[in-house]
Order: sequence, then structure tokens, then C-alpha cells
Amino acid sequence: MSSKNEPGFRESVEMLFMRAAEKMDLSSDIIDKIRVANSTYTVRFGVKLRGKIQTFTGYRSVHSEHAEPVKGGIRYALSVDQNEVEALASLMTYKCALVEVPFGGSKGGLCIDPRAWDEDELEHITRRFAFELIKRDLINPSQNVPAPDMGTGEREMAWIADQYHRMNTTDIDARACVTGKPLEVGGIRGRVEATGRGVQYGIREFFRHEMDKEAAGLKGGLGGKRVVIQGLGNVGYHAGKFLQEEDDCKIVAVIEHDGAVINDNGLDIETLKSHISEYGGVAKFPHGKHVEDGSLVLEHDCDILIPAALEGVINMDNAGRVKARFIVEAANGPITAGGDEILRKNGVVIMPDMFANAGGVTVSYFEWVKNLSHIRFGRMQRRQEEARQEMVIEALEKMTGESFPDELRGAFVSGADELALVRSGLDDTMRGAYNNMRDMWHRLKAEDPSMDLRTAAYMISIDRVVKSYSTLGL
Repeated sequence: MSSKNEPGFRESVEMLFMRAAEKMDLSSDIIDKIRVANSTYTVRFGVKLRGKIQTFTGYRSVHSEHAEPVKGGIRYALSVDQNEVEALASLMTYKCALVEVPFGGSKGGLCIDPRAWDEDELEHITRRFAFELIKRDLINPSQNVPAPDMGTGEREMAWIADQYHRMNTTDIDARACVTGKPLEVGGIRGRVEATGRGVQYGIREFFRHEMDKEAAGLKGGLGGKRVVIQGLGNVGYHAGKFLQEEDDCKIVAVIEHDGAVINDNGLDIETLKSHISEYGGVAKFPHGKHVEDGSLVLEHDCDILIPAALEGVINMDNAGRVKARFIVEAANGPITAGGDEILRKNGVVIMPDMFANAGGVTVSYFEWVKNLSHIRFGRMQRRQEEARQEMVIEALEKMTGESFPDELRGAFVSGADELALVRSGLDDTMRGAYNNMRDMWHRLKAEDPSMDLRTAAYMISIDRVVKSYSTLGL
């Protein structure tokens, strides 16, 4: 939880936005236009469950329509309120602009504990919530496209997509009304792990630049780097899994709702994830030391700290004790504005949320395009690519008189399937966006020592939104 002496999540987002906007040559009216949400719809609806009418409150906020459709997840949590939804919607605007995904920013939420209801009940609740949004065009393939968020997943997106189709039976693009769907109903390969994969790609790109590593006091490659992860949900799990299995990072601590588990020799993410699924937490995990107050482990000695769960976990109260030199915001808003100020003064490099967790919306964009084109990526060209590579191998064998090694032939010949294309597109997106950020960071830091990656990210995003409004004549 954040300190009582600093602003809440929405205010923190606005403060960080203003810190960047004030460094730009912009009029106050355009700054105000971008800063505030365009609209927020609040719905209260009843569903008859367990013998009585249960009333639920939900929200759908649209921050900016400089590009359409607008895009943003729907979360199920008791913490959902208008301020949170509007703050998250604004982050979606900046995130999409930063990674050049042609969406405006939106966000939705339902004030509910999904664990308190069984699957049939959740389906009734979800379909009714979707009905209320669909009939107001707050779910629509060309206007407003939700995705999963905290407390929701493929299952809920499938229910919403089906509800939209039932209400719009002649819409040929109905499947594009939401993303993050199961493959069987129009989803795309690689979407489930997309945000965690994007975190990995972002960290990899950071480690390709000596100047950036030097700024964080880090040396060498990713191999052996000590990582602490807060939250082993979808994002934290996949980020940790890929960093451990593919980049040889050492996951030394994981923080969950029931405390944290530490093992300085490294935790096996798959084993820990299985344990959490079976026992509901990390408390009884036999391969590490349990710490009841997990928040204390945010201060554990490590190279990379990845907060991947809640807002405001690093704040004015604990930021000064954080030992990590490089923090990757896999969650939305895990560092408050006050905490950010302390960390920057201490020389900590922060990879901002609007970049670090942009993998989800990037692959959602690919899914949306797939749904509108009505064809799976790779279907038209994969076998043609394989045939062309076979011709190259045959030519090489004739020229050299030698057989092409069998162990290389399969990899060389294989054409790109949907998953390979999705990963390639995500990697390209994360690399491009990071290099835009770092170029501005280093270019302006010589004159302004307060410049950091977050401010650079905001400035790039704001500039792109301003140019969109200017083009539209606003």
C-alpha cells in the first residue's frame, strides 16, 4: 500500500504525466485535453443469483479517441472504482502511442471478487455486464475493444464475444469485439504469455546497451542476474519463466499474497507455480525461506526487481530501502510518484509500465487484425517459404557436393507459423519503442539531469497524441 502522505494511483499518473508535459512546448489547453478522460460510463445492474437479486457496479472509461477503436482490458477486483479505471485508461492511451499501436486508450472494471462466485454465476454476471456495455457501443470491433486484465482471462473474453455476437448476428467482424480470446473462437497464438514475453524482450533490449547498464550500475549480460518478482500471476509467471529458462536469470525471490519465498540459489518457477496452484500460496513451499510480510522482500538484494501485480507497492515509505538498481514495471503503476522521485534520486533506473507491459496490447492488436482479415497469420506463405528454402539447400548441395547437415535442415527450412510471426512482431515492437525512449533519455539528459526513461516515454506518447489531434483539426 502507498503512503498516506502521497497522492493515490490516479493522482500519481497525472503527476508523472505533468512532469513530462511541462518539459514540452505545449499550450495548457492541449495538455488539459490529453490529461483528462473523455468519458466514463458507470453501470449498476442486477443478476438473480442464490435466490436473490445481486447488484454489481461496473465501469468503462474512454480516455482518448485520437485513434479508434479504443483499447483496454476489463478487470474484476474489489478495488475497482472510477479513479482507478480512468487512470488505467490514460496509461493505455500513452502505452498504445508509445509502441505505435493504432488504438486510443480505454479501460473497464467490475467491482467484484471473482473467487466468491462459481463459474456459472460468473458467466451470468459477465454476460449481463457485457450486455450493458454492448448496447451502448462500449464494446464494438470498430469503437471499443476490451481484453483480459486482473481477474479475467480467455474464459471471460469468450463469454463477452459470444454475447456480442448474439446481439449483433449479422456483424461479420464480431470476433474482433474483444481480444485475448481462446484459439477456438478467434484468439491468436502467443497472446496468453504476451505481456510476460514483452517484459522479457524489453529487458533483453536494455541489456544490449552498455550506456544503459552503466546507468543502473550493472555489467555483463542477463545470465546469472538475480531477479525478484512481485506477483506470480500471468505476467509475473511468464516473465520469470522466460528469463529463467531462456536467459539463465536466477529468480531469488517471489512475493505473493501470503508472503514471499526466498532462495538465493534460485527458485524453480515451474515448481513454485505448481505449488501455488495446489496450496493457494507460497507459505508451505519447501525449497525456500518463507517471509510472512512479503512487502519487505521488495527490499531484497537483487539486480532486477519486477513488480508484476498491484499499484503503489513501491512508495515514499519503502522506496529508499529498495536495493535493486533496475526496476521493471510489469504491473500498472507499481511505483507511486513519490516513490519514483526517491528512486531516481538514488540512481535507480526504472523501465516504465507503459513500455514494460505493452506486450499484451501489442499482441491484442495482432489478434484484432487477424479477426478483421479472417485468416490465420502464416497460412498463405509458410509452405512457400519452406519450398524456397529447400531449393536453396538443393542448390548448395549441388555446388558443394556435400549434404546439408540434418540437424540444421529442419530449422533452416521451417517457414514462419503464427506463433513465430507473433513473437517476431512483438520483439520488433519492443525493440523499436525502447530505442526511441533511450535515444530521448540520453539526448536530453545532458541538459536536464532529471530526465529518465519514464519521462522520455511520456514525452514521446504525448507528442504522438498531440500530432493526431492536430491532424484531426482539434
